[in-house]
Amino acid sequence: MVAISPSSFSIFRNYAASARAFGIVRAARAPSFNSHRLSLLLPPHSHRSLFRLSATNDEEANAKAAAANADTGASTIFDKIIAKEIPSTIVYEDEKVLAFKDINPQAPVHVVVIPKFRDGLTQLAKAEARHGEILGQLLYAAKIVAEKEGILDGFRVVINNGPGACQSVYHLHLHVLGGRQMKWPPG
Repeated sequence: MVAISPSSFSIFRNYAASARAFGIVRAARAPSFNSHRLSLLLPPHSHRSLFRLSATNDEEANAKAAAANADTGASTIFDKIIAKEIPSTIVYEDEKVLAFKDINPQAPVHVVVIPKFRDGLTQLAKAEARHGEILGQLLYAAKIVAEKEGILDGFRVVINNGPGACQSVYHLHLHVLGGRQMKWPPG
């Protein structure tokens, strides 16, 4: 039996939940500080900030851990979604691109768009001239997703690159977010 630690990043939570449902993986929570004790000392309006701090620290720790295995060539959760080993709600698919709903949406519409073949594209910083076609197809797929989801009038495309941007799956992917007013600056 393999143990994984679900991250704040939604794909890992989806994987852990799916695996638990099928009895494949025993999910273990990563240790984190006890915010409940600290929250008793804070006024109620500070509890939300404390939760964000805890979630942010978890995301950062998970991103750093994922970066350590980024270029090993090991199968990612996205490879399992492409192979239909892990269930997902597919929004768009063609021969080179797959788009599916994020299990932990950060907006009313939150879809992840991935290339079906990694070809060395673990992150945008690894892109080479030979990847130009698939990079264009990913952006075009983002437009199709926005159209299908009814958010063409306003949506955001996000690419997290490396641990400093909290990338936690090293298989290039785009997040298409919309369905609400986006704020600026985003980060």
